[in-house]
Amino acid sequence: MTSEAPPFWWEEPDWRVLALSPLSAIYALIAGRRMRKAVREKVEAPVLCVGNFTVGGTGKTPVAIALAKQARRMQLQPGFLSRGHGGSFAQPHVVDPHHDAAKHVGDEPLLLAEHAPVAVTPNRAAGARLLLEKHGCDFLIMDDGFQSARIHIDYALVVVDARYGIGNGRVIPGGPLRANIVDQLVFTDGLLKMGEGTAADAVVRQAARAGRPIFEAHTCPSAKQRFAGKRFLAFAGIGHPEKFFDTVREAGGEVALARPFPDHHFYADDELAELAATASRAGLGLVTTAKDAARLRQGASPDFLGRLDVLEIDTVFELDHVPERIINETLDAWRQRRLRG
Repeated sequence: MTSEAPPFWWEEPDWRVLALSPLSAIYALIAGRRMRKAVREKVEAPVLCVGNFTVGGTGKTPVAIALAKQARRMQLQPGFLSRGHGGSFAQPHVVDPHHDAAKHVGDEPLLLAEHAPVAVTPNRAAGARLLLEKHGCDFLIMDDGFQSARIHIDYALVVVDARYGIGNGRVIPGGPLRANIVDQLVFTDGLLKMGEGTAADAVVRQAARAGRPIFEAHTCPSAKQRFAGKRFLAFAGIGHPEKFFDTVREAGGEVALARPFPDHHFYADDELAELAATASRAGLGLVTTAKDAARLRQGASPDFLGRLDVLEIDTVFELDHVPERIINETLDAWRQRRLRG
């Protein structure tokens, strides 16, 4: 469940989906037309978009970070473009991870900024120019923005969660899809199946029939030894909090109590006090995600932060050569774009 995604989006279609189907049809028509007809501004650098078909978390940000690391290994200077969920800057802004707060730039940009410069703005073309001209970037990675149709994308990698797939397969507001799959596949260059499960199999087959390459990856908890054998109150305000709880268990920790919150949730003081008191009474440690920790750094008390464990994750591609292939294909598409003028 996410702040934008009601639970029925991830269940078998029912009367609510039927009641909303006229609105879904209108939304799908507008979204598809927008993607097909939009004039996308071209920028003077390769643009790799890491997006998804749906509203809700699919693990895009860790994938974007993994690709930025690969770009650096290939002697490129990557920069990130992000809208910044909840961000408040009117003009393009390059994130300062040491001074900016999540409420001003968004939580995901703070994580991205630990790895490369991040321009936060709804105007991604303006953000691209800022990164190219002022920060020396020569390879741009868009974290989301696949459907925005405001900037030319040289390579679109769409991430699909293997556990949740595309939910009930309906378009907003009847389901989590941002547009019909057939309309989105036209602009998809590669599909990345993330994690284990069968919920994404149908859309994977559809993408394969459309001739799109299929890649696979999973997340792996970092520093497992810090969590092994410990008991936690685990809390998370991400797209699918239960995925995080499973990751704590994968790292060897016991989730004695679990507290899910909506995606991008900003914690009130009384919520943090309740979490701390409950953990203390039960003799448990506190653990959360890196994204939640980014929101807490400038809101929680030093005492709370001092007792908080943060579980970091890495994206691991099933085939080691895939990140390099994706970046090379992005570069090839950009070179072809330049030759065409």
